[in-house]
Amino acid sequence: MKKEGIIPKSEITEKFSRAAGKGGQNVNKLSTKAEARWNIGKSKAFTQEEKEKIKRVLANRINAKGELVVVSQEARTQFKNREQAIERLNNLVKSALIPKKKRKPTKPTKASKERRLQSKKRLSEKKRWRAVRVS
Repeated sequence: MKKEGIIPKSEITEKFSRAAGKGGQNVNKLSTKAEARWNIGKSKAFTQEEKEKIKRVLANRINAKGELVVVSQEARTQFKNREQAIERLNNLVKSALIPKKKRKPTKPTKASKERRLQSKKRLSEKKRWRAVRVS
């Protein structure tokens, strides 16, 4: 079982249809649009924890059947669109499995504290002068 985040090609189902947009007869006659589908729940390439993380991170891209669907129709050939769709699918899964870095809390520097206090003093002075003029 591969742990680098690459989905086995046997688990990816492909579907081809006519692409939209520019291309003239190429668009009207050929099915160049590629759709790559991967059922996360049925996959044997990842552990249950990894599957749960993928489902959580990519929740908005997963359909009701539990499939991650990626479409490509930029290229003029079916082969290139198929390769692009599979590559995007793999990249999505890889990025979903990257662990989030923990934030290290930092403290304000002495200079930044001093600047904050100086600006507070300026504002209070300004308000004090306003109060003197009003009365």
